[in-house]
Amino acid sequence: MTAAPLVEARALAVARDGRAVLREVDLALADGERVFIDGPIGAGKSTLLLALIGLLPRQAGSVRLFGQPCDGESDFAPLRGPVGLLFQDPDDQLLGPTVLEDVEFGPLNRGADAQQAHRAAEAALQHVACGHLLSRPVHALSGGEKRLVALAGLLAMQPRVLLLDEPTAALDADAARRVTDALAATGLPMIVASHDAACAARLATRRLTLADGRLQSLA
Repeated sequence: MTAAPLVEARALAVARDGRAVLREVDLALADGERVFIDGPIGAGKSTLLLALIGLLPRQAGSVRLFGQPCDGESDFAPLRGPVGLLFQDPDDQLLGPTVLEDVEFGPLNRGADAQQAHRAAEAALQHVACGHLLSRPVHALSGGEKRLVALAGLLAMQPRVLLLDEPTAALDADAARRVTDALAATGLPMIVASHDAACAARLATRRLTLADGRLQSLA
């Protein structure tokens, strides 16, 4: 029997500000896949990721996460941990005053006790090679460090899938390489909205493009 996709959208349609952005989008992520989605600015890549996790309403179509139909907030909310979304701007994601407190927030919010949250945060920060930043104020981080700490915040919740919105955007080559290395080391299936050819060349198992509201395969 074939396993159900981890993330699946069928005939997904989403409008923003009265404009149709996504039209009949079909997408399925299997275990072990790393799907990269390219497309022009404004094509709707961020909209797609937000709709997949229920942060934007859809006008039509269906979304399933781990085979479970997701129709409203009560369906999506328990899965925003198993499915980790990395925002394009890490400042939209970083909430704690220090790196450690920020990364602990997710596990604490999902019911971990203080010790469990601390261990999860330390392990996640070590995974992204940011263990030395534990006590650093979040506002004092560089752009690349913010991106890695935001990723650590997702990893601390032990996700099964990652959704990543331009994870290397606006980073210099060294910072982009560090983020790509950290993503590779997770071994997790992921959907990545990205224009970064080097990141895609290293990580992607399948590449798609989003244009005119629809997804197409790239050769």
